Amino acid sequence: MGGVTDSGLAPLPATDRPDVAARLRDALLAASFTADGLLDLLGAPAYAALARSETVPALRATRGDTPLETLVRLFLLQQPAPRARVAAVLPVEEALESGWLTRVGGDEVAATVDVRPYGGPGGEDWFIVSDLGCAVGGAGGSGQQGRQADTAVVLGVGGASTTLAGITVRTPVAAALDLGTGSGIQALHASQHATRVTATDLNPRALHITALTLALSGAPAADLREGSLFEPVRDDETFDLIVSNPPFVISPGARLTYRDGGMGGDDLCRSLVQQAGERLNEGGFAQFLANWQHVAGEDWQDRLRSWVPRGCDAWIVQREVQDITQYAELWLRDAGDHRGDPAEYQARYDAWLDEFEARKVKAVGFGWITLRRTGAAEPSVTVEEWPHPVEQPLGEAIRAHFDRLDFLREYDDAALLEGHFRLAAEVVQEQVGLPGAEDPEHVVLRQHRGMRRATKVDTVGAGFAGVCDGTLSAGRILDAIAQLVGEDPVLLRDRTPAQIRLLVEQGFLEPVV
Repeated sequence: MGGVTDSGLAPLPATDRPDVAARLRDALLAASFTADGLLDLLGAPAYAALARSETVPALRATRGDTPLETLVRLFLLQQPAPRARVAAVLPVEEALESGWLTRVGGDEVAATVDVRPYGGPGGEDWFIVSDLGCAVGGAGGSGQQGRQADTAVVLGVGGASTTLAGITVRTPVAAALDLGTGSGIQALHASQHATRVTATDLNPRALHITALTLALSGAPAADLREGSLFEPVRDDETFDLIVSNPPFVISPGARLTYRDGGMGGDDLCRSLVQQAGERLNEGGFAQFLANWQHVAGEDWQDRLRSWVPRGCDAWIVQREVQDITQYAELWLRDAGDHRGDPAEYQARYDAWLDEFEARKVKAVGFGWITLRRTGAAEPSVTVEEWPHPVEQPLGEAIRAHFDRLDFLREYDDAALLEGHFRLAAEVVQEQVGLPGAEDPEHVVLRQHRGMRRATKVDTVGAGFAGVCDGTLSAGRILDAIAQLVGEDPVLLRDRTPAQIRLLVEQGFLEPVV
């Protein structure tokens, strides 16, 4: 495949020259054009500023002519460089011929795409390719370069991309599907633990850029298919992992392909979730980022429960809620509309509020949706709000959550009391009460890993958790506690399993099996 040209966007490098991509990769690594190399060169403040679409600190830090400074200015900051200087670092002739570079002025060259170093979970040195102006700061970067008018623009790595990559379950699988691949970051992660990766996108430019990302990162090629969501997937195809950072923005119309789904309200996210169940193999996971409407007179949790397909466990976490004015302003700024004509900005703002008013939407929620295909007679659906800080990556914690659900389904209360448990790592106990009081008002168990949950427990629950080291059964521990506090052991055994189940479900206690 040769270079691709879209109206208003630069031609893309060819994807049929793997030899050039390999030589470029070697040259980038030799110059320490990596995530660690950038941090060392720029320093933490300038490196962090890039994520905020602020390039001035990085420009100041790259005034020299070292190979790394040249590459940063060329591929991250879109600054032309003298051809002779670039030739000392990169295979210039091949890069020009295959479209990675273009000639500008008399003796200078410029990059045709942004290339951002990205560190993989195992220390891999990867590179995310995106359209010019989109390597740093996500959508804000596109806006700064005036790309917001180009509906086919392909963004680089943003906060949503890294969030999804962090929450994805990373067990080895045979087949993975990345819906709406964009610049290819999810497909790149999946290539490390999936035998076969399929990536789809409505935007052919995104598929082209995904191929470039994989090639420049030294990853296996993916099966790239053009089409919306599940449309390019055959009826007989199923997967062990499905991931998607879809165009989830709830907006009037579909101006920007990378973010606006083109369906009414939150219908795109709903249909994506509902259709995923039949595409999953038994035990397979589907994981999405999504937005959902908070509609007047409707419980938002019930709304999301109705999305869950039959035969699937689900864990849905709402991370943030914005009222409709905050939400409209966020995405108007994302498109750069606030920097344009004030009357046009006001008209677009009105259109957003009109759309929400017509749908009786009061707010919009953002969060994560994880499905797991299960053969259980009664699937488990958990919908909760957790706006507090968490520890990424969370993939292993999410996998363990569903393993604990399986355990709790298999063990009735009698079996639970015969089971053995261990207090999870880095759980601490906090006692809250008035200074000098003899007894605390309440006791809190708090996690310092994973979801970093906190839960109130009574003195029995605190004592039980503190003793759990896997050696004694739950029933024997409760019998000992009953003797200490002077309570009927039968009554204590009868009322405590519900508390044990909650502590297991939330990850404070781990079954020893």
